[in-house]
Amino acid sequence: MIAPYGAWVSLVSVELMTEAAIGLSGLSVDDQDLYWLEARPSENGRTVLCRRRADGEIEDLTPPPFNVASRVHEYGGGAYTVAAGVVVFSERADGSVWLIEAGSPPRRIETQEDCRYADFDFDLPRRRVLAVREDHRSRPPSDPKAAIVALSLDPGGAETILVEGPDFLSSPRLSPGGERLTWIAWDHPGMPWDGTKLFVAGVTREGALEAARLVAGATPEAIVQPEWSADGTLYYCSDRSGWWNLYALRGTAIESLAPVEAEIGGPHWVFRQHYYDFLTCGRIVAAIVRDGIRTAVLIADGRIAPLDIGQVQDCPRPLGDGLAYIATPPSAPPSVSLLPSLEGSEPIVIRRAAPAVVPEETISIGEPIEFATRGGVAHAFWYPPKNRDYKGPSDELPPLVVLSHGGPTSMTTNSFSLSVQWWTSRGFGVVDVNYGGSTGYGRAYRERLDGQWGVVDVEDCAAAATHLVERGLADAARLVIRGGSAGGFTTLAALTSLKLFKAGASFYGVGDLILLAKDTHKFESRYLDRLIGPLPQARAVYGERSPVNHIDRLACPVIFFQGEDDKTVPPNQAQTMVEAVAARGLPVAYYSFAGEGHGFRKAETLRRALELELDFYGRGFGFTAPGLSERVIIANMPAREG
Repeated sequence: MIAPYGAWVSLVSVELMTEAAIGLSGLSVDDQDLYWLEARPSENGRTVLCRRRADGEIEDLTPPPFNVASRVHEYGGGAYTVAAGVVVFSERADGSVWLIEAGSPPRRIETQEDCRYADFDFDLPRRRVLAVREDHRSRPPSDPKAAIVALSLDPGGAETILVEGPDFLSSPRLSPGGERLTWIAWDHPGMPWDGTKLFVAGVTREGALEAARLVAGATPEAIVQPEWSADGTLYYCSDRSGWWNLYALRGTAIESLAPVEAEIGGPHWVFRQHYYDFLTCGRIVAAIVRDGIRTAVLIADGRIAPLDIGQVQDCPRPLGDGLAYIATPPSAPPSVSLLPSLEGSEPIVIRRAAPAVVPEETISIGEPIEFATRGGVAHAFWYPPKNRDYKGPSDELPPLVVLSHGGPTSMTTNSFSLSVQWWTSRGFGVVDVNYGGSTGYGRAYRERLDGQWGVVDVEDCAAAATHLVERGLADAARLVIRGGSAGGFTTLAALTSLKLFKAGASFYGVGDLILLAKDTHKFESRYLDRLIGPLPQARAVYGERSPVNHIDRLACPVIFFQGEDDKTVPPNQAQTMVEAVAARGLPVAYYSFAGEGHGFRKAETLRRALELELDFYGRGFGFTAPGLSERVIIANMPAREG
């Protein structure tokens, strides 16, 4: 059927994206049992800890109202751990810590009030669990203190501080015999992808720490995921070579394992990220990123060999003779999957993130593309519009949605995403940009953004759009840019510095950099020192880069979405921008959502945001999207006819 681009009827429905779909993360293995986290929009955004027993039975371990998540550093991660059938997890609502053992219901562990805990590691012989603690009792409240603590697993047990002093702490890991502890630390103004330090200390029989020794990080290097092997060797990932690679500490010597110009590691946005694991045969399984695509490999004798299981979310976990992993193929929803054996077996899907209801003929697969930009070459994934039931008019080119990811030290990949298919199956092209500053292309590419946030990212997004227009793949008159968080800033910076884009959508994006520097959480409170420059010396640059100061350059409609409980980018950022745009008489829409923070979780919020944004583009580009239950209200735009 021939129909205008943007007005195609799609099987990627609101119900599929907000009720049937779930998020999968946090995979771990304990003996023959498999654990993972499910984020369920249909349950008000609740995250549930699930277990699959060796007999194949799957169960929820955390019944309502438990919401398994941590808010340490606001971004959390590392919200649970499991060993020998014992589970410890963090409850998002109040930061409390809970214990599950011997088939009993969850029991609350004694912790300090107004403190948050994450990144757990068991010390079962001493009946305790180690954790990173973020202490919000401190003054000023914007500067919570970091510590590594030991929490007793017994009722009435004490909480003991093991490490304190640095601004940030992460990754407390006990050696197999419990006689040594390693951890990572860093201080303001650095971010953990700029440089971290790796420490080791002896542990007494009673559990106290002896003097700590710095073993890596004296020269700035971004160290992540320290882990002890079964024989007591300490491994970790570092980007000291310009790429995150795997290293081992043998005595005082540091050994590079299988050096490669690709990433085995990544930026420490959340706790408990896994990039490698140990197999019983002496080999190492790892997740490696090349050209923005993450796959699994085996490492042995200094060599890297591909593991033919497709794209993965992070490193597979050894399970029996095989592996468990979250598969993230480009042509199907993510799934918890099991490879029974490394030798010749076929993967088994345990749990899918969404029903596989989108036919192959409608799935748009992201093509890696490179294009010229001021910094040389930038990277992205191009998704053409695709729907087996529709074609666009022969005299029409599709509108293009340019995605600017968050972080900005993050990355995008071409793993299947319903949020991308939402657009492509309706007749939009999508380009998902790994602009300068993104992870996955080495430290030098990441450092392209130093001092240039709001410049390099904007230029690369614009170059991606221009590249596709010049190839005849997108309509220059219908270019959209959208993004969340840091991607929201890139979106607003592009709209207030270029005339290229004809509409934009900001999700909890930054409009005023000075306001962000004054009013954000501790983890990111000095992030802008590197991205923009230190204050007060660079105050003029902050003003020049802030979109709110350049509303006079804005020449197209913008829609804003904001969580009312956002601590990372507070609502005043969006509100200030909206007021300025409205005062200038430009078309603008603003929607805020109670009970939502930095990233939307609730089904109703996701539904409204999807439909309102689609309708917003339809209003601007002259098509009517079918089947929407709510229509957008746009200030300073004539009411819809009919």
